[in-house]
Amino acid sequence: MLFPTKIIKWIVVLSFPFLLGFSVVRTVIASNYPAFEYPRIASDLFGWSDEVRLELGTATLDYIQRPEVAEDVIHLIEDLRLPEDPSLPLYNEREIGHMLDVKHLFDGIKRLLRILFVVVPAGLIALFFLDRSQMYDAIYRGGWATIILLASIAIFILVGWSLFFTTFHELLFPPGTWTFYYTDSLIRLFPEKFWFDVGVIISVSSLLLGVVVMFIGRYLVRSKLKT
Repeated sequence: MLFPTKIIKWIVVLSFPFLLGFSVVRTVIASNYPAFEYPRIASDLFGWSDEVRLELGTATLDYIQRPEVAEDVIHLIEDLRLPEDPSLPLYNEREIGHMLDVKHLFDGIKRLLRILFVVVPAGLIALFFLDRSQMYDAIYRGGWATIILLASIAIFILVGWSLFFTTFHELLFPPGTWTFYYTDSLIRLFPEKFWFDVGVIISVSSLLLGVVVMFIGRYLVRSKLKT
């Protein structure tokens, strides 16, 4: 049983960083984060108050979290209006196209997270019955895998934010669909400083969760060695 046990263990180990990281992503998106962030960043250059940005930013993030497919709920942000001229839409066609891509990406993360919430517990349960020491080791190594990956991302964000931001978008979105003018609503509501802070919070929080998991695994491994 050694061969399948090791396969299960490494599936669990490699799944841990994504399980913890994507869980934090969902938590931040669902936490009314704009209410925390807007008072901390520079005011809108073109006059929107923090209250206006909070209302529009929250409505935009609510759209992303809806369970329906993007095309079925895109009207939620197509119907948003410019505060200074309610006859005009808040988002132009390019912004709407990007928001479709963003929700497709977020929906993919949710689907993957559901799979991970099955794979990791199922793997640990299987290891519990096959070889309990391997289960403890999987938790320990999964914590370390999370620490290494998220520490690397956190450092990348802190020392090379512009490169990280560009690389992230180039990998996940079609070329030319994710750049906008400073006067566009998406940039006014979600400037780079907003996403920099989100990136730091997600990477550091996931890193800390990895530390917790690693220490739990280390305790279990040491406890097993003593018996």
